[in-house]
This record gives sequence, C-alpha cells and structure tokens, in this order.
Amino acid sequence: MKKTPLFDLHLEAGARMVEFAGYEMPVQYPLGVKKEHLWVREHAGLFDVSHMGQVMLSGDSVKQKLEGILPVDVLGLAEGTQRYGLFTTVDGGISDDLMFANWGEHVFVVVNASCKEQDIEHMKASLVDCVVEPIEDRALLALQGPSARSVMSNLVPEVVDMVFMQSKKFNWEGVEIWVSCSGYTGEDGYEISVPSDHAVAFSNTLLESSEVEWIGLGARDSLRLEAGLCLYGHDITESTTPVSASLNWAIQKVRRTGGDRAGGFLGDDKILPEFDQKPALKRVGFIVDGKAPVREGVEIVNSDGAVVGNVTSGGFSPSLSVPIVMAYVKSELLEADLYAVVRGKNIPLKKTVMPFVPSRYYRG
Repeated sequence: MKKTPLFDLHLEAGARMVEFAGYEMPVQYPLGVKKEHLWVREHAGLFDVSHMGQVMLSGDSVKQKLEGILPVDVLGLAEGTQRYGLFTTVDGGISDDLMFANWGEHVFVVVNASCKEQDIEHMKASLVDCVVEPIEDRALLALQGPSARSVMSNLVPEVVDMVFMQSKKFNWEGVEIWVSCSGYTGEDGYEISVPSDHAVAFSNTLLESSEVEWIGLGARDSLRLEAGLCLYGHDITESTTPVSASLNWAIQKVRRTGGDRAGGFLGDDKILPEFDQKPALKRVGFIVDGKAPVREGVEIVNSDGAVVGNVTSGGFSPSLSVPIVMAYVKSELLEADLYAVVRGKNIPLKKTVMPFVPSRYYRG
C-alpha cells in the first residue's frame, strides 16, 4: 500500500490505519470517531487527504475544452475561485466528482483517490493539446471547524478574509502553499496543498494549537453524511445522473437547455431532459425512527412491502443523536410512508431536507 508524507505522524499520534484507495490511511485516533466528529463541530480538526489526486491543467483554450467533459460553467468561473464539478458518461451517469480552481493560465483540479488514475487518463484523452500534469510532490490537508479560521490565520494572516470557494496561493515561511476555503464537512475551513517535504512541519505547527486535533476517515465520513454530501462509489456512480442525485445546482443555467452554452458534454441528451422530466429515482435524506443505525445497502419499502428504494449512505449522527440515511427512492413515492428493512423489521423513515446539520461555510 502507498503511504502519504504524513504516515509517520499518524503512527506517532496513535492512529488506527486501514487500507483506503490503495493507501494506508488513519481511520481514527485514540479520541475515537464520535469525539473526533464532535471536536470538528466545536473546534478544528486536521485531516490528511493527501491520497486525493492533485492535477494541474494548462494550454490554449483549456477551460473551453474542459467544458466538453464537465457539465458546469468553467468559462464563467472568476479567477481565484473554485467550483464543484462532475465527470459524466455518455449514458448520463457520473464517473467522478471533483473540485477545480481558476488560476488564470492554469486550472487546478482535485479528484477522488479511488478514481484519480482513470480521471487523469480521461483528461489527457479529452483535453487535446493541453498539459495534464499530475502533482506528485505535494501533500493535501484539510483544516475544518469553527476554530479553523483563527488557527490558520496565525500561520498565514491573509487567509482570514477568504470566503467559501476562494482558492489562492500564499507564502508560509518561504514555502508556497495552495489554499482553498472549502472542505467536505459542512464546516468553515480550508484545504491546503503543501510541498511534501514541508508537510510534517506545517502539520506540527497547526497541531501546536490546543484547538486542533487529528481526525480520521471515520469522522470524515459521518461529518460529510450530516452535511448531505455525496460519496463517490456510494451515493453517486455511473448509474446515477446528476439530477437523480439531487445535484441540479451543480449544473449552472448557462449549461442547461436554453443557456448560452447549453449541452456539449458527455450524456447531455440524457441529463438535460431530466430537469423537466422527473428521473425514476431521486436521492433524498431521512431521519430514522429509533436508535438502530441503518447502513448502506438496506432496502426501503412502502406500506405494502414493495421495494421502492435503497440506502446509499447511513449511520448514527453524533450531532443529532439519531440515525440518518441518504437513499435513492422512486420519485413518485417520495411523500409516501416509507420504511427501512433491518433484520426483517420495517423501521419508519421521516423524509427531511438536507443537509441534516446546517452548513457553516463562511461567505463574508
């Protein structure tokens, strides 16, 4: 298995390591998943996400060509900001989700660890005459939580004024770091790309604050679930369309039917009609009646016992003290009485608006 530049730090911190996307990654620390989760909600959590794929794009018309493989507004993205994007398939499914930032002559892309090799090949094949450069010599960290802004600004004062989805380069003790005001927890915070040979020193400097604790993959997953955010390979796959995944907002009007640059991306003939014609299935959130967690793969039935959906993410919410799930359900039955089938018993579900816990992104 591969190791991130921070592997030894995790061992020193007492992390329990597991295999994830071909890497040895910390799933939890001695604090435990629940306390780590609540620490992020109350203070600042430090995540090692160096397994993610960092890629730099450049070349003539790279942004215009990128719109050929992303159903989002690339050309209209302001310099110094980033946007959520999707790689789609010819059948209208999702082959990965990603973040990309407009850095003027360059576009900085971060893709999921499990998909990064296929994503890089996809970009190389699609962005003709452009440079697609995987970044192999930088670690990636996420500092998340209500104390993240004050902690990070002690190291780099300029970040204090960054708003959600800004992406800029800064200097830390003579080292160039790339900082975006984003994350995947629903909390305010930053994602920071640091040269690998300075990653340990940078992490240790953050950890000097009493407000900062290492946080593992376990709490990262429960936080993103509370935030109603999709996990690729679970809540979104090549079998789910953006509209069925409730990601309508990710496709700006300029790329939809009637927009100035409508369509022109893979699967547009399948995806765009769904804005007016309901998809067969829709991703929605539910609160579970009771205390038993409902996990991925559990079937959802109606009052007649007919299977009408399937859970794609589920678990106990430490913030709400109740089990929550995200699931795909037949669109015409979203308002019906629905149940999760757990060990032969029908557990009532209450449909709710996502995110389950209100997001606290800083927008100025």
